[in-house]
Amino acid sequence: MTDAILEVRNLVKRFGGLVAVNNVSFDIPRGLTVGLIGINGAGKTTLMNCINGIYQATSGSVVVDGHDVTNRTPHEIAAHGVGRTFQVPRTFHRMTLIDNLLIPALKSNKSDAELIDMAERYLDQVNLYELRENNGEELSGGQQKLLELARVMMQAPSLILLDEPFAGVNPSLCRLIIQQIEKLKDEGKSFLLISHDLTSIYQLSDQIFVLNQGEIIASGQAEDIQSNPAVIEAYLGN
Repeated sequence: MTDAILEVRNLVKRFGGLVAVNNVSFDIPRGLTVGLIGINGAGKTTLMNCINGIYQATSGSVVVDGHDVTNRTPHEIAAHGVGRTFQVPRTFHRMTLIDNLLIPALKSNKSDAELIDMAERYLDQVNLYELRENNGEELSGGQQKLLELARVMMQAPSLILLDEPFAGVNPSLCRLIIQQIEKLKDEGKSFLLISHDLTSIYQLSDQIFVLNQGEIIASGQAEDIQSNPAVIEAYLGN
């Protein structure tokens, strides 16, 4: 077993004649956060969708914690310890916040009381405990992103994929999301983080990859990325 929780090798995703992800390879070491940045249309979400099974990769491989999960279904990949949030939160609007969190635990061996206690604990961590009996549709966009993060935590994943967790979120909720990511990282979780909020991604990421036209054009720590001519050209040239 390697020290990487995620190994992506030569991943390609084509939509007809369009190559959205082109021969991408990278690792996420255990307990670290890898940031993925790039302009709109660079292929970031498509890459994430291939990793967690929403899209079938055209070629290449995805290995999670030593298990080849290439082109497996999302629920099969989740069973290997992968959690996922979405750019537009996928909230069950007409279910209470408690019930939203219980959905991922339907097959758990824990008792109902234990699961409800877990859900209330996670809601408390993201400052949503007082709204636990409210329906999902009553939350703001930022609160729905916090709810989705709490729902992921119910799965006890080792690797968490976050797609634009700060987009459209007010500064106070953004700080709370950052605090939760840092807390989970301290607990040993690993992250793949997509964000256009470069300040946050520079703060949180141990390593950053830059995607442009489906290809990785640069990688390194924040200071390396900020001064990389290829990255500057990709952003300013578009």
